[in-house]
Amino acid sequence: MSASELAAAVRESLAVDAEEFQAEAAEEAERLKAEVRDGTFDNSETIVGLELELYAVDDRTDALQRVSRPLLERIGFEKELGLHNAEMQTSPQPLNTYGLAAQEQELQANLVPAQERTRADNIRLVSDGLWTVPPNGETARSYLCDSVEADGIRIGTNMSDSVRYHAMANTDYPSGLRLDAPNVTLEADTVMPESLITSIQPHVQVPHAPDLPEYFRYALRIAGPLLALGVNSPFFPPDLYDDVPDAAILDDAWMEHRISVFESVLNAADESIPKKVCFPPDFETVDDAIDAIVADETIVPMKLTRGERFDDQFAHVRHKHGSYWRWVRPVFDGATRSQANARIEFRPLPAQPTIRDAIAFQAVFAGLLESLTRREHPVRTLEWERAEKNFYNAMRNGLDAELVWITGAGETADIEEIYGELFEHARDGLRLQGLSSEAARQYIRPLRERVDRRITPARWKFGYVRRRVQEGVPLPEAIWGMQAQYIRKQEETLIEGEFTEWLS
Repeated sequence: MSASELAAAVRESLAVDAEEFQAEAAEEAERLKAEVRDGTFDNSETIVGLELELYAVDDRTDALQRVSRPLLERIGFEKELGLHNAEMQTSPQPLNTYGLAAQEQELQANLVPAQERTRADNIRLVSDGLWTVPPNGETARSYLCDSVEADGIRIGTNMSDSVRYHAMANTDYPSGLRLDAPNVTLEADTVMPESLITSIQPHVQVPHAPDLPEYFRYALRIAGPLLALGVNSPFFPPDLYDDVPDAAILDDAWMEHRISVFESVLNAADESIPKKVCFPPDFETVDDAIDAIVADETIVPMKLTRGERFDDQFAHVRHKHGSYWRWVRPVFDGATRSQANARIEFRPLPAQPTIRDAIAFQAVFAGLLESLTRREHPVRTLEWERAEKNFYNAMRNGLDAELVWITGAGETADIEEIYGELFEHARDGLRLQGLSSEAARQYIRPLRERVDRRITPARWKFGYVRRRVQEGVPLPEAIWGMQAQYIRKQEETLIEGEFTEWLS
C-alpha cells in the first residue's frame, strides 16, 4: 500500500462518528451479556492458547532486520506493529496432557520451517523481550522516529500498513508517543517506539463464563510473581540512553523495561487522563468486565461491517477490546457459536529465550488458575493495591523484588515460601486436569530452577553487561556483545532446550 493510499484509509477511519460508534458498542454489549447469561460462552472444559511474538535480525550481524510482508505470509506468520515483527498463535487446546503437548509441538512445527525459510534470506527470528541492535547503518532513534506526512496524515516509515496503527498518531487522543524510563529520552510522532518490545501471551478460556471475575481476581494476584520470574529486558539500544555515566545506567536499570515502553508510548502524558495501559481492577461480575471494555475510550473508531463470524454481531465491542490494553484482560469472542468463549489474556510476560520456557509459563499460569479457584486460596484476599505494587516491584527488580503473598498461615514476603506455594498449586492444577505428577513437574521445572538459582533472562543479560563494563568495555559494546551471546545461545536451544541450559 502506498503512502497516499494508506493516508486515505487513515483519513477514512478518522471520519467515523465516535458517538455513533460508541452507541453501537453499547447496544452490542447488551446482546453479548444476554448470550453470556444463556451459556453461549461456556466451555465443557478449560482451554489454553498462546501468542508468541518475535523480531527479525540479520543472521550475520545480529542487527534488526525488516521482513517483507510476502515472506511473512509464506511462513504463515502474522504481521505486527513494526516491519521487523512477526507473530504466531497456537490453536486453542484443552488443558490436559495432550493439549499442552500439542501447544509445544505446534510452536516447534511452525517455527522450525519458518527459521529455515528466513535463513535463506539471511534472517533469523529471535524470541526476546526488547531488541537492542538497530538495523545496519541506522540508529535506533532514527528507525523508531522516522515518519513522513502524506496528505496531512503522519505515517510511520517503518510501521506495517495496518490502518489502526497509523491512525493512532493522527487522532485527538493524546498518546504519549515517548519513552519514559531511567536515563532514556525519546519522543516520536507515531506509536512506533512500541515496536521495541515483544511478548508471549498465555490465554485461558474458563469453563463457565460467569465465573470469569473469580479467575481474573487470581490472575491479578499471580501477575507480580510470574512477571518477576519472566523478566527479560533490562537494556535499551545504546543510542537511546542519555549522556550519563555507564555506571548510572547500570545502577538504575529495571529488569523489565517492556512494561514502561508500552505504558509511556500509549498512555497520555497528562496523568489526569485515565490510563489505557495499566494494571486492571477486579470485576465483581462478568457484566462489569464487559462494561469496562465498552466504557474504555476508543482511540480509533472505525467503520465496521458485520461478516459471517458469530462474534461479528459484537464487532464494535471486539474493536474496542483491541485497544483495551490492560496487563491482564478479559476477552469474549468466537468465530462460531460453538467456539464462543470467555477467556483471560495474560499480557505482562516478555518473549522468552526458548519455546519450553514459554510453555512452562503457559502451564504454570493455567495450572494456578485451575487450582487457586477450586481450592479457594486465601491469596484472593490480598488487597488489590498490594497486587499492583507487587507487579511494578517485579518490573523493576525481578526475583529481587519485594513481593507479598498470603498463605493459609497469613501474609509472607519470603521468596521460597511464595514460590513454593506457587509451584505446588500449579502442580495441583495440572494434576486436576489429568497430568501425572511427573509431567506436571516437568512443565514447572524450568521456572522452579530460575528460583533455585535466583536467575532470570534479564539477570543473565545484566550480569554479562556489568562484567564487561567492569572490564573496561564501553556500555554500547557490552550491550551488543550480550545480544550476540543471547542470539547464539538461543540458536542452540530455542526449539528443544531451556534457558537454564545457558548457565552450565
